[in-house]
Amino acid sequence: MHAKSAKMTIIAIETSTSVCSAALSVDGNTVASRVNCEDGNHARLLPVFIHDLLEELCERSLTLDAVALSEGPGSYTGLRIGTSLAKGLCYGLSVPLIPVKTTEVLCASLAEKVNLQEGDYLLPMIDARRMEVYTALYQLKNDTFIPRSDVTACVIDSENAVPFGDGKNYFFGDGAAKCKDLLSERAGFIGDIYPDASAMGALALRYLQKNNIRHTTADIAYYEPFYLKEFVAAHSHVKGLL
Repeated sequence: MHAKSAKMTIIAIETSTSVCSAALSVDGNTVASRVNCEDGNHARLLPVFIHDLLEELCERSLTLDAVALSEGPGSYTGLRIGTSLAKGLCYGLSVPLIPVKTTEVLCASLAEKVNLQEGDYLLPMIDARRMEVYTALYQLKNDTFIPRSDVTACVIDSENAVPFGDGKNYFFGDGAAKCKDLLSERAGFIGDIYPDASAMGALALRYLQKNNIRHTTADIAYYEPFYLKEFVAAHSHVKGLL
């Protein structure tokens, strides 16, 4: 067992979209982060990111207290990569796993770049292909993102498919751009927002304190990401393959 450090240290992992990121936070404040925006590099780069952050942890003479994972929904492959590495860290260092919904990570990432007001409604949108998105409605209250709807898969064929709040609404994320023409009359579109591990430290710390999470290997062994929808393999376009 590791002796606990005086400060609460968390490594956060985010791999739910085309962007891959990891971050180290101390008492909810990010002190080091790594990010790559080129799709398809998660499996290659995430172990390098984690290695760098563990070295940073040692240089600061700190001990890891938990691993936070952006649990989905999102890319099936990306979520599997992030989950595998997160579970390995938890097993190897005997620390708890803190799953955080990716929609909430998106909200926190937005709040780091945009001056939101108390009571604003947030509609994080994750691309689910075609005209479908994963989304949920949150409201900003006392610097906390309060869920006002469940996370769901919405087909954006009418404004009624989206759970708007009675006030100022914002929609954002990699699934938002394709809804811009349909939704802009009801909500403000904010571009270039992606779920970032550097925004997860305070979320994970709050969740850890609120739920009094303890490390159990059984919980980690049976944990699965929040896929929301079942994975369906596409037919190969390579000649000769079924």
